[in-house]
Amino acid sequence: MIDASGGVKVAADIYGDDGPLVLLQHGGGQTRHAWKGAGQALADGGYRAVCLDARGHGDSDWAPDGDYTTEASVADLVAIVEHFGERPVLVGASMGGGTSLTAVGEGAVDALALVLVDTAPQIEAAGVRKIRDFMAQGADGFASLEEVAEAIANYQPHRKRPRNLDGLAKNVRLWPDGRYRWHWDPAFMHRPRSFAERIPRQQAAAEKLTLPTLLVRGGMSDVLSEEGAQSFLDTVPHAHYANVGGAAHMVAGDRNDIFVEATLEFLAEFVPGAR
Repeated sequence: MIDASGGVKVAADIYGDDGPLVLLQHGGGQTRHAWKGAGQALADGGYRAVCLDARGHGDSDWAPDGDYTTEASVADLVAIVEHFGERPVLVGASMGGGTSLTAVGEGAVDALALVLVDTAPQIEAAGVRKIRDFMAQGADGFASLEEVAEAIANYQPHRKRPRNLDGLAKNVRLWPDGRYRWHWDPAFMHRPRSFAERIPRQQAAAEKLTLPTLLVRGGMSDVLSEEGAQSFLDTVPHAHYANVGGAAHMVAGDRNDIFVEATLEFLAEFVPGAR
């Protein structure tokens, strides 16, 4: 566990012993396990990859005051960077990408490079609403892992349903009442959210980016449209871009092979690994 901000400790898995530090932050409702394949591939490429559980997610502490604002997430990231004591590469998907973009653009973190995964200032409200509706399922819990699998399959119909459901246990917690509930603090769903505030803040952060930047979009994403991606590239003309066919919003989960290839190719140019 790593000391973050406000007395919160966050869980992390570390892949690799040396090389440039890469901090990977997942999206809302996910856990560090979403990055397992990417973390190992980065380690094999000569990087020290740290896959983090955001506050209130996975095995990290729930915020005692229910603070799941962007400010709290940025403060956590600042504390984590200070913990490792070196400039990192930031890789962030969805919510984690928003935290990374804000932290770098507002000068809170001095990063070596930035990789944004299916997020940008301009995202689609309908796609975000679909995510929230999925996360709101099962407030009273699920009776079995089969019910959990059904909920996930309804949200991700393009993925094959796993035959072995044991891996789903990382996405839920078994409560004393015998029911499975999502692996995040229910208070997270009540955090302040406003498109009217988010868009101009992230746009202002994007306008200040000078570091090497890679935007990765899922070709089937309903959250980041091609228009939204191109708007970001117009704002950050030095940014590199990868559109991953066959992937929806959860790019690394859908096509980790292509995601890793694009990320390693980008990093090899700007932040070479130890191997």
